[in-house]
Amino acid sequence: MSGRVQLVLTGAEIRRKAIRWIQGTPDGTRVEFKAPQRTPEQNDRMWAMLTDIVTQHARFNGTDGRKYTTNEAKVVFLHACGKEVQILPSLDGKTFVPYGQSSSDLSVAEMHDLIEFMFAWGAENGIVWSDPKEKALRELEARSAPAEMETA
Repeated sequence: MSGRVQLVLTGAEIRRKAIRWIQGTPDGTRVEFKAPQRTPEQNDRMWAMLTDIVTQHARFNGTDGRKYTTNEAKVVFLHACGKEVQILPSLDGKTFVPYGQSSSDLSVAEMHDLIEFMFAWGAENGIVWSDPKEKALRELEARSAPAEMETA
């Protein structure tokens, strides 16, 4: 085995394969364990939310100056959530490129935190979510919040 390989533990056979690989590797080999990767549904939700944000908010849609892409907005939100992001000059020195954690490497829990942060930010900044499921969920939460407060 050379280079990098990855196994996603999905059952007994894959676990046995991981054990065999570990037993056969030389000293000094690095093994990394990560929480489950974010789901495709979480990824879809994040991109839909970023699209809503960059089209509706003046900071991102060019009304207040610079227009952001969804990728650029994603980097801003990752940074706001405490993920390490650096901006490096490009090879020609005329532009900059983000460097840091990719959203595809986020765990389910980390993506959940990012999405919840984006929801909170959106609520504070007047973002109207376009995802029908999201709109229905947020309306249900808004309707049930006063009832929960009365019983508390």
